[in-house]
Amino acid sequence: MTASAKTRVLVVDDSITVRMHIVELLEADPAFEVVAQAANGRQAIELCERHRPDVVTMDMMLPVMSGLAATEWIMAYCPTPIVIVSASMNRGEVFRTYDAIAAGAVDVVPKPTTAADAAWADRLKFVLRIAARIKVVTHPRGRLRPSSTPSFPAVSPPPPSRAASVRLVAVGASTGGPGAVRRLLTDLPVGFRVSVVLVLHIGEPFDATLADWLDAQSPHRVVFATDGEALFDGPPRVFMAPAGKHLTIREGRLRLATGPERHSCRPSVDVLFESVAADVGADAVGVLLTGMGRDGAEGLLAIRRAGGHTIAQDEASSVIYGMPRAAVEIDAAAAVLPLDAIGPTLGRMAGGGKR
Repeated sequence: MTASAKTRVLVVDDSITVRMHIVELLEADPAFEVVAQAANGRQAIELCERHRPDVVTMDMMLPVMSGLAATEWIMAYCPTPIVIVSASMNRGEVFRTYDAIAAGAVDVVPKPTTAADAAWADRLKFVLRIAARIKVVTHPRGRLRPSSTPSFPAVSPPPPSRAASVRLVAVGASTGGPGAVRRLLTDLPVGFRVSVVLVLHIGEPFDATLADWLDAQSPHRVVFATDGEALFDGPPRVFMAPAGKHLTIREGRLRLATGPERHSCRPSVDVLFESVAADVGADAVGVLLTGMGRDGAEGLLAIRRAGGHTIAQDEASSVIYGMPRAAVEIDAAAAVLPLDAIGPTLGRMAGGGKR
């Protein structure tokens, strides 16, 4: 797609009202062209193959074939950027939204509360423009039997650059983050003895149950952080920043605050990483995963300058290489690794770690 070309969109929703609302707002913008509309998942697959759109808006609750199943098939056989547009806040349906992101969908936008929601329309068009530029890759998940587990190529991760004494792992991610974090946690060895602190950008209201979804997807306990909780007491866990609050570490305790946004983000990866550098220093590992923008780059550099080990996800395995690229450009990452090498590398580094 050239810079001057229209963004070609396939709109998928079983509600004629919602579908026509999306179609009308896109067709009113000369930057977009709606190439087709689908009312169920099977139609979505057929029309995606026929029209090869730049991006798809995908509802989750569809007849004939669900939005999740359609997403898995499209990403396996006809890779196309998909933006989930969903209204359901039912826990099970939100989990399916996360599953769709893990299967390759790029982002999620809630359905509008009113037809005249101009802010929502601007948000949807912004996300679609960004998503359409992403060079998505084939995801094997949709080609597997339901009971199968994806097999990934074996990677022999490089050894850490020093014999690390690891007390804490700090992770940041944005666009493509739920799937990347899920993969990282799944790849960490069972019995991993080091706690993880996590900032993951995802829009409200879908972030409310993200910790529960990650907890169900991996053998490691994932919880939302609570203010004042002792970080190093009790069994290791993954502590995730809740929506709208910065997560920091101070004197070995988790702290939550509603300070100014950083890079238009709250929680911010930079805010977390800088506090980790100050409080944990050389005993920390910082990991910056896929995401748009620069959040986390300066914070990763702070961890490196404090003597900690730093890792950035590589371009080939990132949905968007913005945040990791920004870190690489300022020499904040001691190692740049494919996603499937990061978990095993952390496992090796923390083998002699302490709590």
